[in-house]
Amino acid sequence: MLLAETRDVTMRFGDFTAVDGVSLAVSPGEVVGLLGANGAGKTTVIRLLLGLVRPSHGHVSLFGAPPSMGTRRRIGYVPQTLGLYDDLTVEENWTFTASAFGIAHVAMPPGIGSVRDHLVGRLPLGVQRRVAFAVAFSHHPELLVLDEPTSGVGPLNRARLWQDIRGSAEHGAGVLVTTHNMEEAEQCDRLVVMAGGHVVAEGTVAEVIADRQVVQVRCDGWQQAFSMLDAEGLVVQVQGDALRVPASRAAVEELLEQHGIRADVSTVPANLEEAFVSIVSSGGAE
Repeated sequence: MLLAETRDVTMRFGDFTAVDGVSLAVSPGEVVGLLGANGAGKTTVIRLLLGLVRPSHGHVSLFGAPPSMGTRRRIGYVPQTLGLYDDLTVEENWTFTASAFGIAHVAMPPGIGSVRDHLVGRLPLGVQRRVAFAVAFSHHPELLVLDEPTSGVGPLNRARLWQDIRGSAEHGAGVLVTTHNMEEAEQCDRLVVMAGGHVVAEGTVAEVIADRQVVQVRCDGWQQAFSMLDAEGLVVQVQGDALRVPASRAAVEELLEQHGIRADVSTVPANLEEAFVSIVSSGGAE
């Protein structure tokens, strides 16, 4: 049975269509990454799945039934705002959530026990996110819904949070996670890419990248080549001692020749970030 599903879901707010014909699903034991720029419709999809808003068209289900108080009790949810009460201590937040889920006798995990008497609002963001994760995991949910869960967190805490995410999936939970971080996206089993309220690509990392390529430029004094290509309006990234440009090889070679820059130019497979930029900028139409 699918843990969460939307089928051809559309959500309109007046004349504005936030989500248009979106279908996605999350199965037990898999991590699904929901990718997209700000305004793509990711958070609206999450609100639809949680039953916080009703779709203008289409079907939404949790555990094979319409979203309800009963199905939401089987979910662990970490919103962008973390869902914690800043003016309560960590222990008070834990106790409140435990009572809401009927698990009052579950012990607080050691990872946050050391700050149990601290007000949440006075904790560093990384620690707040660990508390939010612990609270969301407290009732052993069958489905985790995580909206930008590592935003503003340093590399070490980000790695710890992703260890928790993968551990939950390995124990059979499904995970739906939104992220802007392509390194994190590569840890997902499957990706759903949104742009302008539509799903514009989906599949494994390899399937999303597909056969997309970029132009690689190697030359002495790469700074000059970078400045020139950038000034010509091309997107240029530095990777080691090479430049990577999502453009046609002929166009890049012509520009280099025009400016008297000798370089070794080749085409190489795109990485996930480059594929994502290409997909989103084209709206999926290629």
